[in-house]
Amino acid sequence: MTNPENGNLLDRRWHLGQTPHEVSIVELEYALFRIYESFGRWQRECLAAVSGQELSTSDNAVLHIIRLKDRPKAVTEVAQLLNRDDVANLQYSVRKLLAAGMIEKVTGNKRKGVQYRTTDKGREVTEMYAKLRQRALIALTEAVPGLEDQVEEATKTLNLMNGIYEQAAHVTRTHRQPMDD
Repeated sequence: MTNPENGNLLDRRWHLGQTPHEVSIVELEYALFRIYESFGRWQRECLAAVSGQELSTSDNAVLHIIRLKDRPKAVTEVAQLLNRDDVANLQYSVRKLLAAGMIEKVTGNKRKGVQYRTTDKGREVTEMYAKLRQRALIALTEAVPGLEDQVEEATKTLNLMNGIYEQAAHVTRTHRQPMDD
C-alpha cells in the first residue's frame, strides 16, 4: 500500500482493509459517510432557505417522495422508495410535515390505508427547492467537464453496491449468533 519509491507516501491500510481490494471497499465506505453528511447538509440548507423552517434530511426526503409523480403515498410506500425500514422515524417526519402544512392526509381509499399528498404549500416549497437546486447545485455540476458520464458510472456502481450490501446484511442476519442478555 505504501511505496515511497513511487512517490506514494500515503499509508492506505485501514483496520478494516489490508489488501488493495479491502482498502478500495473501505475507502468507498468512508467516502459514503462523508458524502452522506455533505448531501444531508445541502438538503437541510436548501429546504430551510425555501421554507423558512429547520427540517431534517429525512423530512426533506419524505416530502419529495410524497411529491413524486404527484400521487398520494402511504408511509410503507415511502419506506420502500427510500429503502428504509425505520417506519416510526418516517412517521415522525410525516407528523412534522403535516404540522408544517406541507402535506395532508388523503382519505377515501380503504384498501391502501392512510396516504399523504403534498398541499399547495408543499408543492410551492418543492418547486422553490427545485429552482434553488438548479441555481446552486446543478449549475456547479454543469461546470465540471465530463461529470455527467462519471455520475452515471457512479450511480451504476452505487446501485450495484446497494444490492451487495443488502445481500451481505441478509446473510449476516440469517447466520448471526444470538445476543447474550
